[in-house]
Amino acid sequence: MTRLPTTADTTATADNPGQAVGPGQAVDQEQAVARRYSAGAQQVEAALCCPVDYDPRFLTAILPQVLERDYGCEDPSRYLAAGETVLDLGSGTGKICFIASQVVGPAGRVIGVDVNDDMLAVARAAAPVVAERVGHGGVEFGKARIQDLALDLDALARWLAAHPVADLASLAALEAEQRRLRARAPLLADDSVDVVMSNCVLNLVATEQKTALFDEIFRVLPRGGRAVISDIVSSTEVPQQLRADPKLWSGCISGALQEEAFLAAFERAGFHGIHLVKRDAPPGRWWRASSSAP
Repeated sequence: MTRLPTTADTTATADNPGQAVGPGQAVDQEQAVARRYSAGAQQVEAALCCPVDYDPRFLTAILPQVLERDYGCEDPSRYLAAGETVLDLGSGTGKICFIASQVVGPAGRVIGVDVNDDMLAVARAAAPVVAERVGHGGVEFGKARIQDLALDLDALARWLAAHPVADLASLAALEAEQRRLRARAPLLADDSVDVVMSNCVLNLVATEQKTALFDEIFRVLPRGGRAVISDIVSSTEVPQQLRADPKLWSGCISGALQEEAFLAAFERAGFHGIHLVKRDAPPGRWWRASSSAP
C-alpha cells in the first residue's frame, strides 16, 4: 500500500486496506503558522527551507517565485506513477504539485490543498503558465484545512459573503451550511484520489487535530491507495514548553511527532504495509529542554 519520519527527515509510505479546531493553544498554533507562511509567500524565508535535490528536468517549467518559496524537506513526487490522481496536502506555492503533474502526465491529475491565501495566490497564478510550458494542465488548487478536507473554504467564504453572521440564528445557519458542504459538496470526497502526498506539513497541524488529519488521509484514499509523506519526526516526545513556542511550531520543529507515534498514527487510521523508504540526517536544528521537580 501507499497511503503514507534529535529531529530527522523521514519519508514513509503506507497502504489503505480497504475534525474540529480546539481552543487556546490550537488557535495560537494555527495563527502562528498562518502568519509565518503568509510572510514566506511574499518573501523567501531561508529558515523554513531544508536542502532537497529535485530532478532538474521538472524544474525548468516552474516559475522562480514558486521555486524560491519551497519550504519542504524531501521530494515525495519521486514515488508517483503516470496516470495517477494525486492529492498534495499543504501545497504552498505549488512546487511539488507542478513537479507531480509532469510525473503523472496528461492522463493524471494533481490537486493541491492549502489554507493560506497568500500561498494559494502564488500557486494559482503560476498554474496556467506552467501548464502552457509542460503542454498540459491537470493541476488545481483548493482551500481547506488538511485535517478537514471535506470542507471547501472557498465555497464557505462565498456563502458567508451572502449570509453574514450577525446573531445566533445566522450562526446556526453557518453551521448548517458547513454540514451541507461536507456532505453534499466536499472538496475531497471519499475514495477520490490514488495517492496522498505531503512535504513537511503534517507537523504544522495542532496536536489535538492530528488524529483527524490521519483519518482524513485514509478517508480520501480507496482500498489499495497510497500515502507518501515526507516530514520531520522527533526521537522523543516534544516537551510542552517547546510545543507552546509559536516560532518553533511554525518552523516545523515543535509540532513533530515522535517517530513511533508517527507510524502508529497511520496504523490507527487503518493503513497497513507502512514502511520508511528514506531517512535523512537531522537538518541541523536542535533544541534541548530540561526540567526539574520542585
